Amino acid sequence: MIYPIQMTDIFEKFKSLNILIIGDVMMDSYVWGKVERVSPEAPVPIVKVRNKENRLGGAANVALNVQSLGAKPFICAIIGEDKAGEEFLSLLKNQNLSDQGILKMNDRPTTVKTRIIAHHQQIVRVDEETDENISETETELVIAMIKKTLADQKIDAIIFQDYDKGLITENLISKIVEYANEEGIITVVDPKKRNFHSYKGVHLFKPNLKELQDGLKININPTVKEQVENSISKLKSQLGVRAVMLTLSEHGVFIQSDLGRRHIPAHKRDIADVSGAGDTVIATAALCLAAGLDEFKASEIANLAGGLVCEHVGVVPVDKARLMREVEEL
Repeated sequence: MIYPIQMTDIFEKFKSLNILIIGDVMMDSYVWGKVERVSPEAPVPIVKVRNKENRLGGAANVALNVQSLGAKPFICAIIGEDKAGEEFLSLLKNQNLSDQGILKMNDRPTTVKTRIIAHHQQIVRVDEETDENISETETELVIAMIKKTLADQKIDAIIFQDYDKGLITENLISKIVEYANEEGIITVVDPKKRNFHSYKGVHLFKPNLKELQDGLKININPTVKEQVENSISKLKSQLGVRAVMLTLSEHGVFIQSDLGRRHIPAHKRDIADVSGAGDTVIATAALCLAAGLDEFKASEIANLAGGLVCEHVGVVPVDKARLMREVEEL
């Protein structure tokens, strides 16, 4: 366990870290309202709208978490040349995040997830998006932009935030991971199904249970220790990664690295919304590793951070001060 004085030093070190986030950005749009009756047109609730709000989502929410923890994020991503894209850039500016790594593409829409919420729960979500891979020409443009960022900035860790929306391709992964390993830059991955087996040689691979089951094409009972350990060992061997961090929702986190293996139980929370928890976990883990902590301590702190954001409705970044208090209390 980490003692308070050590934790203070670690969180202080976050301020000197630069983190590159490569991934699918999106805008999270919220419609807040109240349900008072059922529609006469169909058996669905009528939501009386009280408020609307747009927030940064996807890989941009990872950047917000990095920023909230005190480090400096750099985003490399794509958006469409549309109204939603302009709103997205406005949100970046409002959060003091750079748009230098954002490429506009006229043949793709900006990803927008609209959540309609009433009585503190989500009623429905509407997605506007495409999930087609970008072209090889576009991929080379993105790779060049990433390498320019790596050349211009001291980058301490790279986060691949993959939502299967088409930015991250096998070619992009292999070239950037190879470059990062040559330069000694930590790479951490929040994967999805399409590129699941392409992240060979990264430092930390962080699937959730569904992603692991889909990736390995097996069923896993999270309460059966042998099933979890065997599946993680298989995955670690296949990818040749240093560590696998499996998030198991209410069952906590299982971490296996070159140092060994450990199960970290979940902490009791009043869960309001799990949206964005994975973004918080990967951002926190990346910063902890870049600050010099091992995979076990990084996972322990990231597990706490992910739980904290689940207490809020909607996608929100982690509260640094509260996270520090909880770590110290442990």
